Amino acid sequence: MGETSPNPPAGPIAILGGTGDQGLGLALRFAAAGRPVAIGSRRSERGQQAAEAVRARVAGAQVSGGENAAAARGAEIVILSLPFEHTAATLKEIAAALSPGQILVSMGVPLATAIGDGAVRSLGVWQGSCAELVASRAPEGVAVVSAFQNVSAHRLQALPEPVECDVVVSGPKAPRARVMALCGLVPGLRAVDGGPLANARYIESWTALLIGLNIRYRVPEGLGFRITGLPE
Repeated sequence: MGETSPNPPAGPIAILGGTGDQGLGLALRFAAAGRPVAIGSRRSERGQQAAEAVRARVAGAQVSGGENAAAARGAEIVILSLPFEHTAATLKEIAAALSPGQILVSMGVPLATAIGDGAVRSLGVWQGSCAELVASRAPEGVAVVSAFQNVSAHRLQALPEPVECDVVVSGPKAPRARVMALCGLVPGLRAVDGGPLANARYIESWTALLIGLNIRYRVPEGLGFRITGLPE
């Protein structure tokens, strides 16, 4: 069922890897919606530069930048917008900064670029998916949710155009609903209830398919998925 909550989270949203195209796009959208955003990077100065870029485009943006652990500390929702190959190392880096009750969102996709192959193929992950890998390494009490893998970075950054894409959100029920509510902050995004976290393995594989479609149909701004027939 597709839905957006009338009460999206009001606390800080941390985006680790917010210096990359997709993470920066989310930071722009959430800041434009009036939410406080903390951008994290492995290097503090890069996080600060990304925050400055958001402030330059979004008047009055409540955005800060710094190292990953500093950005994650105290955030209600922490989004991992990272290449798959950096996921495990970043989790180790921020583990001490995470606390029970936080929600950790996995956007990672195990693309074959991690081993020097093409982005139109994906890798097998022993845990089943990148999101399940994150869940296996997250501190106790931190819920893990899968979301946002298939949203075009170009379209996220194209303020104020609507993004026009469905976001399938998987994970434990209550945290899943909190992350689904974030989609309502971005014009054109629709949250779709993807059920338990194990379903992330199917959603992640869509990314390689989308990349191939973008290439074949020559759509540099990025295609997106819509699921038809959902009740309103």
